[in-house]
Amino acid sequence: MIISASYRTDIPAFHGNWFRARLGQGFVDVPNPYSAKTYRVSLAPADVDGFVFWTRNTRPFHAGLDAARLIAPFMVTYTLTGYPERLEQGVPPVAHAVREIARLARLYGPRAVVWRYDPVLWSDLTPPDFHRQNLARLADKLAPHVDEVTFSAATLYAKSVRNLKRMTPDVSVFDPDDTAKRDLLADLGEIAVAHGLRPTICSQPHLLSGPLQPAACIDTARLSGIGGQPVTARQKGNRPGCACAESRDVGHYDSCAHACVYCYAVRDHAKVVLGTASV
Repeated sequence: MIISASYRTDIPAFHGNWFRARLGQGFVDVPNPYSAKTYRVSLAPADVDGFVFWTRNTRPFHAGLDAARLIAPFMVTYTLTGYPERLEQGVPPVAHAVREIARLARLYGPRAVVWRYDPVLWSDLTPPDFHRQNLARLADKLAPHVDEVTFSAATLYAKSVRNLKRMTPDVSVFDPDDTAKRDLLADLGEIAVAHGLRPTICSQPHLLSGPLQPAACIDTARLSGIGGQPVTARQKGNRPGCACAESRDVGHYDSCAHACVYCYAVRDHAKVVLGTASV
């Protein structure tokens, strides 16, 4: 099985010691986010085909990556948007993320990291021209270290709307029609191609246009190349339109402290709990 760690929280940034302890024990008990019933996921080397780490900060997790690599190949999907601090109140600076991505590519190879410019948020702080200029600026820095950038248009879930109103009441956020979304995402894709990057879009096939291709964030082909042997899993996405391979996520919602005001994984950033009990 491929282990996803985690689209529900940032394990590398906030829960690295917990994850290393679970690797030592060889399993993790994960609560179902809907029923709260706990299920066990094996982390034994014989049962793990690969790891996919989702993060904005790998600096606290260097030892965790080395420990994971002893079990199975891993890839890192590294989110870097460079948004104004008001929208991402606890995210490390751009320069920090660029250094970390460069370090990962140097140590583990250029296929080990996928850059996520995600979500693409329409707001009065981040209008379309902001995204075009911002993406080009970031791509200049990251193109030597990565080969793919993944986009998605922001989905304004109810919890996201509540957090936006609570944390940034004076910021206007928009949900444009699909034509406007396709136009901007296609432009971002063209900017990515001009920098030698493969542009992909996550779980939104209706927004594919221009050079954009469907993203497989849980990517067996990439893991196979990193590990030097085939990693196979059936395609089984987490939601409609998802092209990911089947995986088991070992994270827990409401346990990420980056305080991104648009986040879908945290109901109330003031109540986020860190530590071993949170995941």
